Amino acid sequence: MKKFVFTLGTTAILSAGFVGAASASTSGTYEVQKGDTLWKIAQNHNVSVDELKDANNLTSTLIYPNQTLNLSSIKEIVHTVKRGDTLWSIGQHYGVTVEEIKEWNGLTSDLVFPGEQFKIKTAQAAQSQTASAPVAKAAPQAQQSQTAQAQQEQAAQEQTQKEQEQAQAAQAQAAQEQAQKEQAAQQQQQAAQQQQQQSQQQASGKSMTVEATAYTANCAGCSGTTATGVNLKSNPNQRVIAVDPSVIPLGSKVYVEGYGQAVAADTGGAIKGNRIDVFVSSDNAAQDWGRRSVKITVID
Repeated sequence: MKKFVFTLGTTAILSAGFVGAASASTSGTYEVQKGDTLWKIAQNHNVSVDELKDANNLTSTLIYPNQTLNLSSIKEIVHTVKRGDTLWSIGQHYGVTVEEIKEWNGLTSDLVFPGEQFKIKTAQAAQSQTASAPVAKAAPQAQQSQTAQAQQEQAAQEQTQKEQEQAQAAQAQAAQEQAQKEQAAQQQQQAAQQQQQQSQQQASGKSMTVEATAYTANCAGCSGTTATGVNLKSNPNQRVIAVDPSVIPLGSKVYVEGYGQAVAADTGGAIKGNRIDVFVSSDNAAQDWGRRSVKITVID
């Protein structure tokens, strides 16, 4: 608490008007001017920023020109006398009487001097104000109501925008998933059609059971080129089988059980009658194939 100085004088009459912050009213309110800050207003009225915020239900230090701030609900402030002040002008400024100021500060005279500090109990003054006081208080309440309404409307707009963005994202996700499903269904349909065509081709071709072995392009004595000129070293993934041309004509497309569709593009000295040799890319694959009896279908 600041130290209060009570000075008794015998002769001095200061008749000039009250020197204080601009736009301060006698009802304990203050109208914000351009360039004001909450700190500046608090300094001019000898109160703290927190007291101003509490008195006006402010959640931040932002204020706006023409905004009305309530000073009367602050329980006690300290006024430093400036040149030209009188007890009457001080009382008019804070909405209190001269007698109340004298009582609160133990004064026996109306004389005041620059530099003196007087405590002003504005809550008590608010109780003694006329019926016009509630009108003065209604201004910040109305403004606070408008501010709260604006904040609510902004929050509602932000919520609406957020919901729209979420709905758009959900629609985009659903469209993407639908496209993926359609693509997968189309691929399955194409695979089914190819399988059906292959089955139809096999069914219309000549079928037989043969003994099948496997060979590579790197076997001993192998040139890597088939009897029909296919370079297997350059095409290690080519589906080729060696056949007896008297049984299966060279160039025929042949479906081999466990191997797939291949081209009869090679021959071999040991490949006679119902016997074939399937081409694989490595010796390990050839060993894994071994010697087996398979069903083949000559497609064309």
